[in-house]
Amino acid sequence: MENLLLQPVEVEYQIQDTGFGVWKRFLSSNGKMFAEFKSHNTLFGFPWLHITWGINPETQRSVTARGIIAIGRFAQGGLAIGQVSGGAIAIGQVGVGVLFGLGQATCGFVAIGQLAIGGLAGIGQFSCGHMAIGQIAMGSYVLAQFGWGDHVWDMRQNDPLATQFFRQLLFK
Repeated sequence: MENLLLQPVEVEYQIQDTGFGVWKRFLSSNGKMFAEFKSHNTLFGFPWLHITWGINPETQRSVTARGIIAIGRFAQGGLAIGQVSGGAIAIGQVGVGVLFGLGQATCGFVAIGQLAIGGLAGIGQFSCGHMAIGQIAMGSYVLAQFGWGDHVWDMRQNDPLATQFFRQLLFK
């Protein structure tokens, strides 16, 4: 007896070649759409732009967008935008950015998010970094409702160096 689960799935995609890149699309009978775009131009083997949407009908999995600019549920690249993203600049619910991270839970040299872990600066509800700004924060220079660190300006204490540091940022 033959196992149908082991058979390769033949999928006919709608292919649209534009001057910038190629769209590959599939609309299933249940109304779910899969779309993927890759630019023609590449840098170090990565497309300039890679966009993914939906579940791949062949693998039944999300495709990770990988490119200089990557946009998808999972994204990796120079500028990565997605629910889970990683790259030089990462924007997403969970973002790991080497230089900059923006998202709900994020880290990077500079991080902005609900949970922000920054090497230089962390700004968010829960944050840490050399400079940390948030409701609950930890770092060298801290501006928070509740803070811990070397120079803290919060509801409990007002370190003169922290006050001077943050006033210079604001009024410079």
